[in-house]
Amino acid sequence: MSEERVRIQDDLYEAVNGEWLKTAVIPDDKPTTGGFSTLAENVEKIMMDDFKALAEGTKETDIKEMRYAISLYKKAIDKERRNAEGIAPVLPVLEKINALETVEDLNEAAADFLLEGLELPVSMEVTEDMEDATRNVFITYGPSIILPDTTYYADDNESGKKLVAVYKDMAQKILKYAPLSEEEQKTYIEDTIAYDALIAGKVKSKLEWSEYYKNNNPMDIEEVASYVAPFDIKKVLTDLYGDKAPSIVVVYDPKAVKEMNGYFSKENFKLYKHWLYVKTLLNATAYLSIELKSLGTTYRRALTGVAADPSLEKEAYQVVSALYKEPVGVYYGRTYFGEEAKKDIVAMVHKIIDTYKLRMQKNTFLADQTKEKAIRKLSTIEVKMGYPDEIKEIWSKLVFDEEDSYYEALCKISKIRTKDLLDELHKPVDRTKWVMPGHMVNACYNPSANDITFPAAILQKPFYSLDQSASENLGGIGAVIGHEISHAFDNNGAKFDENGNLNNWWLDEDFKAFEDLTKDMIEQFDGIEFHGGKVSGELTVSENIADNGGVGVTLEIMHTLEDADYKSYFKNWARIWCMKAKEEYIQLLLANDVHSPTAIRANIPPRNFTEWYEAFDVTENDQMYIAPEKRISIW
Repeated sequence: MSEERVRIQDDLYEAVNGEWLKTAVIPDDKPTTGGFSTLAENVEKIMMDDFKALAEGTKETDIKEMRYAISLYKKAIDKERRNAEGIAPVLPVLEKINALETVEDLNEAAADFLLEGLELPVSMEVTEDMEDATRNVFITYGPSIILPDTTYYADDNESGKKLVAVYKDMAQKILKYAPLSEEEQKTYIEDTIAYDALIAGKVKSKLEWSEYYKNNNPMDIEEVASYVAPFDIKKVLTDLYGDKAPSIVVVYDPKAVKEMNGYFSKENFKLYKHWLYVKTLLNATAYLSIELKSLGTTYRRALTGVAADPSLEKEAYQVVSALYKEPVGVYYGRTYFGEEAKKDIVAMVHKIIDTYKLRMQKNTFLADQTKEKAIRKLSTIEVKMGYPDEIKEIWSKLVFDEEDSYYEALCKISKIRTKDLLDELHKPVDRTKWVMPGHMVNACYNPSANDITFPAAILQKPFYSLDQSASENLGGIGAVIGHEISHAFDNNGAKFDENGNLNNWWLDEDFKAFEDLTKDMIEQFDGIEFHGGKVSGELTVSENIADNGGVGVTLEIMHTLEDADYKSYFKNWARIWCMKAKEEYIQLLLANDVHSPTAIRANIPPRNFTEWYEAFDVTENDQMYIAPEKRISIW
């Protein structure tokens, strides 16, 4: 007797994707397959073939920056040289760390360490000012932790304990290659774990980071300096900027900065030094001998459930395409993205924005004054579609010497890039920058620029195709476009105005009504059971608001189509979220990702709209039913 098929009225996601999920095989070197992942795999295969051909000289490109990328790629796949060099390329950096005897020594070296990508007691960057998106500011926050989130450090978190054990074992095997005695190796690892635990008690959790508008905490440099002493942040700024050192620093994580003495002081300086040594070596393994490279992925594989490392050629492509992301993205876009498709998608975006404006006008909880400002924000959204028209100057500066080892070349590139980013402090914000490159299968909204970016690589089936029906494209890329636009009005994006500035443009009573609906959205998702865990409605609320808005606005457009096929719309909506993943990776996402699990993303939003019930005759006897009074449509 054949297995009974899942009814679409009971589980849209399973009914559409179930047969595929039964037989789909997750690649050994990936944590997932399906949907976004399958598209990314296909792009990777195409680009790996091109990298190989470019490296062998059987293919050419007129993009000069791609030549630098290919030169680095050749170093990455030179197994013989990497194995012969072993740990040697990183030893000068490790010796520099070991030479630190006091906090004063660190303060002398700190600006260079920052440029070289070595972790300091506080993290420092330059980014857009939330209050004035035309200018840049210097920001600071706590250092990174080993485990995925602060919650993993709780005494009763067994996953955290297992991961720490894996990390320690990996570190022990790698440090055997370092010029340290057995006793020193043991001490360095124990000190690393101890220092990491101290940091975890002070830095923000993933949930706290999810409310990113709360990052805006400008402080006088004198105040910041008093908190982080004995680390001399003022000297770092003077060494970097001379008499143009900023007098105001934006503190993204106030607790980590104000309570830094809880993890960094003169008394525990050795803990910090050993932590820095171990983390620097472990991070470097990806670019050293093949044996060290393989050892260095042990923790990541345990975290994600991945069985094996990618091939050397694939890993080389992944590293190089990330380092030279804009030239590689432009190459992909020019080579594989059609202008006809671009015109069609841009037209769809403007149709969605126009429909969003109509929905704003019909909105029942906003006053006219607030509606006008929301519509103004929609009118000024900039659309970045496919790939940039030109490659920024910085990418032609990422050069290295032919005799450099793979690791040395990477260090030089990283230092040039870091200095360029830090030098942006006294330059106006470049609004023409792309947040995502053309070869990335993803999309995003940037609240500080009020723009949406859709790289060329995502504009494929099942998201989009000129061969698909308008209904399928609306249920695919259309709903994703609507999702990104909705981020302009989620619990974070709503705090920013049409110019990208953190600015309260709402009437108080309107924002209160929005917050009440946001609480309803939190409740709708909170506690849904999934793979032995539960969804956090609070962690995922911004993405759930965006999914809801994306479905709402595209369903409105469906009503304007002569041949609207709602069944095809909803089926393709479910299809784009199809994902099969390793159990470890599912648990990682469930605990840390601001997105709900894909099956839940597919199944919850449709239930909030009448069109779902009419398309498949869904009644209160079906599992995909929500009572009318519990259905939520914010935008």
